[in-house]
Amino acid sequence: MKKRTIYERRDFIKLAAMAGAAIPLMGFDEYMVNPISKWGGNLEVHLFSKHLQFLNYKDMSEAAAEMGFNGLDLTVRPEGHVLPDRVSEDLPNAVEAMKKYGLNPRLMTTNVIDVQNKEHKSVLETASKSGFSHYRTAWLSYPENRGIPESQAIYGQQLKNLEVLNKQLGLIGCYQNHAGNHVGAPIWDLMPILQATKNENIGCQYDIRHAVVEGGSCWELGLRLIGPFIKTIVIKDFKWGTVNGQWKPINTPLGEGMVDFDRYFSLLKKYNINVPVSLHLEYGLGGAEHGAAKISIDKKEVFAQMKKDLTFLQEAWQRAE
Repeated sequence: MKKRTIYERRDFIKLAAMAGAAIPLMGFDEYMVNPISKWGGNLEVHLFSKHLQFLNYKDMSEAAAEMGFNGLDLTVRPEGHVLPDRVSEDLPNAVEAMKKYGLNPRLMTTNVIDVQNKEHKSVLETASKSGFSHYRTAWLSYPENRGIPESQAIYGQQLKNLEVLNKQLGLIGCYQNHAGNHVGAPIWDLMPILQATKNENIGCQYDIRHAVVEGGSCWELGLRLIGPFIKTIVIKDFKWGTVNGQWKPINTPLGEGMVDFDRYFSLLKKYNINVPVSLHLEYGLGGAEHGAAKISIDKKEVFAQMKKDLTFLQEAWQRAE
């Protein structure tokens, strides 16, 4: 007897047909069909707490507030500020520290992806009680022993199930596009997956750095396509360079790389994409860029660079038209 796959063939066909039928409704020209007015409000910027992993809850909250951030994108995952198996004990403590310094406990980065996983459910339930509204999910990959369209249908159902739980808890899950052999790296492949959902409590965490790495000069088309599904955005920069004789993307401070922030921000305003922002600093910061518990440079140097990137971000946003 032939071994059954995770989903029966009829289920796969049904899901694929549903995704295909949605394409004309959520397609490439949506913004042209439904023109919207420009939006020019201030950005709500949260600092990715991975880069303050060398500080405790109180000290990281104090530092982020003094630098002028609206909040922290809190790491609630293995090796994060809050460990998933201690979420019920530690997440409330982290939130208490954040609120003490006027920070909004809104964003968190997780390894959540499966509604059947008890630990994943516990993370979401505790986050809901603690006042969070958005979280980043775990990444997905394409197994070699399964076709990509079949994987897209399976993952579409998986996110659809996750959206049901999110709605019950008042949360929005966001899948990040990440360069490499990840689901969503080309942007276009995310559409059949996201179109299987209601686009309410599940969406995309759009990362412009990774979009430009994979999309080159056509990143604008990907943004235009994925725009209706963007629920949060990540800000960082990069440039191409050689490392040990191989061409690779090299992370840089904002404004020193290849991301055209003037153009990007003008498009966000044009498309009225008004969502929380997570600022990442993935370039050399004495280990803080990698989430090190101990760093090799003075923390004041790290704070100064964080403040510099935040200022660049705010000024670039204001001048974009």
